[in-house]
Amino acid sequence: MADLHVELVAADRSVWSGEATLVIARTTSGDIGIMPGHEPLLGVLESGPVTIRTTGEGGGTVVAAVHGGFISFSDNKLSVLAEIAELADEIDVARAERALERSTSEADAAAERRAEVRLAAAAGAH
Repeated sequence: MADLHVELVAADRSVWSGEATLVIARTTSGDIGIMPGHEPLLGVLESGPVTIRTTGEGGGTVVAAVHGGFISFSDNKLSVLAEIAELADEIDVARAERALERSTSEADAAAERRAEVRLAAAAGAH
């Protein structure tokens, strides 16, 4: 089976690029899994983890916390264009936990969701 080429891009940088066998992302229509040969699609991303199953020796998994943006797939090329994206190994877990505590005490639902997504992505990579 052919691989799909993935570009994960945030507003301020290219986050990850490579070949994959599967990408799972959260859209406004629900979670979606994309494999090589998937029908073309354009979707709106929700805040959530994006999981990329990479190819190569032994394969691996890349997990990122993504907040908003778009996902586009055509001709075995997948673009994840996020407003904010952080790879799981870039996330400062202690800082994210403090942000979650602060947002909960301030009743800031959007900040609470961002912190939860960052912690879920960090936990999913380990």
